[in-house]
Amino acid sequence: MAGRQRRAGRHRRPPEAQATYREVFAVGEFRALWLAQALSFIGDQLAQVALAVLVYERTGNALLTAATYALTYLPPIVGGPLLSGLADVFPRRTVMIVCDVLRAVLVALMAVLALPLGGLCVLVFLTVLLGTPFTAARAAVLPDVLEGDRFVAGTAINNITHQITQMLGFLAGGAIIAAVGAREALALNALTFGVSAVILIAGLRRRPAPKERDAQSLGLWRGMRDGARLVFGDPTLRSLVSFAWLCAFYTIPEGLAAPYAATFDGSAVTVGLLMSAMPMGMVIGAFLFSRFVRPASRLRSMGWMAMLACLPLVGAGLNPPLWAVVLLWALSGAGSAYQLAANAAFVAAVPPSGRGQAFGLAQSGILAGQGVGILVGGAVAEALGPQTVVALAGVLGLSVAAMLTLSWNQVRGAAIAGTHAA
Repeated sequence: MAGRQRRAGRHRRPPEAQATYREVFAVGEFRALWLAQALSFIGDQLAQVALAVLVYERTGNALLTAATYALTYLPPIVGGPLLSGLADVFPRRTVMIVCDVLRAVLVALMAVLALPLGGLCVLVFLTVLLGTPFTAARAAVLPDVLEGDRFVAGTAINNITHQITQMLGFLAGGAIIAAVGAREALALNALTFGVSAVILIAGLRRRPAPKERDAQSLGLWRGMRDGARLVFGDPTLRSLVSFAWLCAFYTIPEGLAAPYAATFDGSAVTVGLLMSAMPMGMVIGAFLFSRFVRPASRLRSMGWMAMLACLPLVGAGLNPPLWAVVLLWALSGAGSAYQLAANAAFVAAVPPSGRGQAFGLAQSGILAGQGVGILVGGAVAEALGPQTVVALAGVLGLSVAAMLTLSWNQVRGAAIAGTHAA
């Protein structure tokens, strides 16, 4: 494994050279990170379905079931900016392994103990909260494992994996729970965390902590303030994180899939079709954007791609037929592939010692924007209807994307130069 890594990194690639997926998978450490991520994604999907079934079986209350599901979105928003800094003051491999082990224990407790609903919610909250430093550490270590355009290709592979597991996870989760039961499914989720920890121990080499640990670096609130200054004090980073947060507009349709489907036949098949449209578009867009667009061209076209992520949604105002809605949503998903370029430029511009905090801040903003956007969209849809809300989200997102593009064009030269230097 280590020998393959040395051979792969012996000759540095020209800045404009495009990495292939085969090259990326030839890196043993990436294979370990990818497999651990895939197991976590599968386990998370399984756990979400299992928790919904378990809570509904226990309470028979749809609102409590939905509230328990919604609880999985809260910890990263609350704890993301605070706990992500742990990935900068402790070795990132250690952070990931410890988080995996703790999550395995917490999920195992949910599986074996007959906890009251309040206790179950506490364990769910803590389990999801531990995912925040894990994700920050994983995002921060990936640029050390993959350099240059290999990082972009690796990020594309991770995004594609995420979308595919999201599309298939709920169906497979339902089938598994029907076969073995909700508690047994939670036990399987605990097992995925344990296996992930073993994979990381065996496949990811030790690296020292990016920062020296002292009283100041361990101050979580201070670290959060430093991360905010780092990101928002730099014009390039501020522009890139704003592009990342633009998803608050173009993910609103996913939250309105059920009421939107009701304007057609309202069947579960139609809901599933609408919900899968954007992830499918994202998979196709990420593949094409990472494989057939040169690195510098990705950054130059990022603004246009961001506008493409929002523009198709405007068509919902014309009340198109179902097949056209699916096509428009898929096209929006394809446009969101600009996030690959934004992510790579963000990595190049952030000092290695601050990656964990910067990534945590960006991720928390993404989740908060998506949650608020879907919540507001749902409330407005009650009065105006889902088609109008989706169209308005497209108009607002397109306007913001156009403004971001204007500011991005003023600073992108430095970002392109930084990507070449990397």
